[in-house]
Amino acid sequence: MKDGPLISNEENIHNPFGVLEFLHWNHSWNSYKYSSRPDLEKSVSLMQEAGVGWVRLDFLWGDIEPQQGKFDFTKYDYIVQLLRGRGMHILGILHYSVDWASACGKWNCPPKENKLFIEYASRVIKRYKGQVKYWELWNEPDSPTYWKEQDGLKSYCVLLRDVYIAAKQIDPDCKILNGGLANGASSVNHLYDNGAKDYFDILNIHFFQNPLHPGAIKAVINYPKLAYKIMQRNGDGDKKIWITEIGCPGVKRFLSVDNWWLGKNPTEGKQAKWLKDVYTGLLKDPHVEKIFWAFFRDTKNHWNNGVDYFGLVRWDFSRKNSFYAYQGCFRKWFFEYRKNNGILKSRR
Repeated sequence: MKDGPLISNEENIHNPFGVLEFLHWNHSWNSYKYSSRPDLEKSVSLMQEAGVGWVRLDFLWGDIEPQQGKFDFTKYDYIVQLLRGRGMHILGILHYSVDWASACGKWNCPPKENKLFIEYASRVIKRYKGQVKYWELWNEPDSPTYWKEQDGLKSYCVLLRDVYIAAKQIDPDCKILNGGLANGASSVNHLYDNGAKDYFDILNIHFFQNPLHPGAIKAVINYPKLAYKIMQRNGDGDKKIWITEIGCPGVKRFLSVDNWWLGKNPTEGKQAKWLKDVYTGLLKDPHVEKIFWAFFRDTKNHWNNGVDYFGLVRWDFSRKNSFYAYQGCFRKWFFEYRKNNGILKSRR
């Protein structure tokens, strides 16, 4: 299976297996993670081998419009072409602020004027119309790490509305996701309380638990059920839920690594078991449509703790146990999907 599973682009639309991977990282602050096209190609080949159907990919404003009115899509044209050529679909994230347009001069503040962001977002959506149909606005806007200052999502929901309207004018068939919410049910409530119901097509949530803690898998399975109850209460029960970040470290035994934010780091073996438990449990929920593992490849001295080991493959691209667990879960889904749709074929 080193050439990848025999799954078509059309079948991948239904594939619930996604990953978050920073394919756009080629900067000093991320150790030039993808400084060469061979490294990009290596990661994407491994994604195909694992059964990845969807890739959550940043379309970073600072890369695309580093100076006002001067746009450069070279990097992203190549990445989009590479992923699409392997039959994978893209969830594009539109974010963060570029310094010249930021309300505080930094990446993690909202734009000083929404119209500046809308111009960038519109350019991106227009350029990739027909190639990228799913767009996420910002990442974790309910977290002060990624959106300063916090106001209960009020200003974020205004930006979400403005981008939604602009996006639908450019591509009426595109789908807009709210930025993945990091702070549980209260954030889902804030989204509705601030009038955002009509300005996103899929509810997008993030959820992390440490598999070493008792009751972790129960908490993971219960959270989208709670989120769906909020959706129903607000007359939004027809929408699906995407979990665009879930994961945990997988650290080699006896390797000295500072713990991640949820406590002791799981081993590579524990990470693999957790992945299997997560996908097995969540895919039973009829309202959960896609699940994106964070991340596909380990990072290098970025967080300087267990988060650097979230990957299914290590920094040197060697496969972890979790890679094979992911692949196994995908193959099980794929077999059932084809059987249920009367299209089961030989894999020879």
